[in-house]
Amino acid sequence: MTTLFTPLKLGALTVPNRIFMAPLTRCRANTEHVPSDLMTEYYTQRASAGLIIAEATMVIEGNSSFWTEPGIYSPAQIAGWKKVTDAVHRADGRIFLQLWHGGRACHPLLNQGTQPVAPSPIAIANDEVHTPEGKKPYVIPRELRDDELPGIVAGFKKAAENALAAGFDGVEIHGANGYLLDEFLRDGANKRTGPYGGPIENRARLMFEVIEAVGAVWGNDRVGLRLSPLNSFNSMIDSDPIGLSMWLASQLNEFQLAYLHVIRGDVLQQQNGDVLTPTRQHYDGTLVSNLGYTADETDSAIAQGKIDAVAFGTSFLANPDLPARFKAGALLNQPNPAKFYTPGPEGYTDYPALSTL
Repeated sequence: MTTLFTPLKLGALTVPNRIFMAPLTRCRANTEHVPSDLMTEYYTQRASAGLIIAEATMVIEGNSSFWTEPGIYSPAQIAGWKKVTDAVHRADGRIFLQLWHGGRACHPLLNQGTQPVAPSPIAIANDEVHTPEGKKPYVIPRELRDDELPGIVAGFKKAAENALAAGFDGVEIHGANGYLLDEFLRDGANKRTGPYGGPIENRARLMFEVIEAVGAVWGNDRVGLRLSPLNSFNSMIDSDPIGLSMWLASQLNEFQLAYLHVIRGDVLQQQNGDVLTPTRQHYDGTLVSNLGYTADETDSAIAQGKIDAVAFGTSFLANPDLPARFKAGALLNQPNPAKFYTPGPEGYTDYPALSTL
């Protein structure tokens, strides 16, 4: 695998391999959304990744979607993440924090009764959220006013400042998977009028404002962006995902980001299409892809210039030493989905490394 283990320049950072760890929500923070010591162990185990992209992390208090996901808005959370970054760096790793607002995927039972917010009052359909009272349907969100959106941008900027204080190497803005920025971006969830609705230029406005605000803290060369133009998760759809991908790729060139991270398909397999090829054709920077890659396909795709790196999800979840396993051609541990979101070390930090077998 000649390309997987070649260094890659990501803006201001150079990473030693093209095997990234995708952001994976694991619900191991405490009820105050403070990263736990168990999370420190988990990320340190995976420090051989070219880059760890840490899990979706709340930028603003009161926007929980997963009950025990981490935040980055309080001093305790900053201190908890500092333990993680210090340990990863001692293990010679590199780690970005994914900055995230859950939008309509939040639920009142997770947020002291507060109604979630979104670009339009459209609920996530045919799905349920885990709450302290069991699984519940998603609720209709409150439509954000235009004059509230500067506060959202300010929340991302403050979170970026906190991530810098917590010792991260950079940040990834979560613009995918049906959360707030993606909800504004795709016309299936954004039915508003005015400066943040209607044509694509308006629907992308909030995302671009967030990029500018976060980049003012970090420098754009330490900022990544994740997109999922085809993903139908959280009841998402767009009338023209190919056109959206092409337009975004061209516009994002102006920001000179560290990388663009594109989920190439639909995790629910309800929508088909190729958004990766047009993105590559129109985007001049480093392109990271995700979803269903094997080591061999990744190596071939990089060699052909289709992508520059892949962010591996469940395979990295179950294999803390994934790069070593790829290099050795070793069998992979199989993930245990029943333990993806449960508390404790089982199915989290107890997957064996090759050296322990």
